[in-house]
Amino acid sequence: MTWKIESSTTEKLGRFKITIDEVILPNGDETTFSFIDVAKGVCILPITNQGDVLCIKQYRHAVKSWQWELPAGMIDTADMPPMDVAKIELEEETGYLAEHWLDLGSFYPSQGSTTEEVFLFAATGLIPSEQKLEASEQLEVHALPMEELKTLIQKGEFKDGAGLAAILRYKFMTD
Repeated sequence: MTWKIESSTTEKLGRFKITIDEVILPNGDETTFSFIDVAKGVCILPITNQGDVLCIKQYRHAVKSWQWELPAGMIDTADMPPMDVAKIELEEETGYLAEHWLDLGSFYPSQGSTTEEVFLFAATGLIPSEQKLEASEQLEVHALPMEELKTLIQKGEFKDGAGLAAILRYKFMTD
């Protein structure tokens, strides 16, 4: 037996959609599930020719603090391939283009409460270009040696979930 959705309502709130489903479980019990519909996204692990990682220190209003992150962004257009969005985001946020791209797959950051899927990429052969920040973006770009990034992760100072996933996937795929 499968999960049967008896009714479903969706309400748009800013850039999010909240969905509430009334569900009949396989055992016959009825329950309510709610989740946030979130646009798909991309996250890029940009590695310089010297082996440093271009990290971003960005103010995040939701947590009211500056956070270490990797370049990332939402996929605004459903028909745009994630790789194309990643290329745009890398240039916009860091001011670099990349000659080589490695697809690291995708993951669901919180599949119990959102529909968000994030596509992960590594970028190498970086070429300086022009940074094109959006009005709401307040960030600094830092080229961090891998050891320094590792220390930030170990100390719990690098908390970006998509960034952590990209670093882990890259590590497992290239070691």
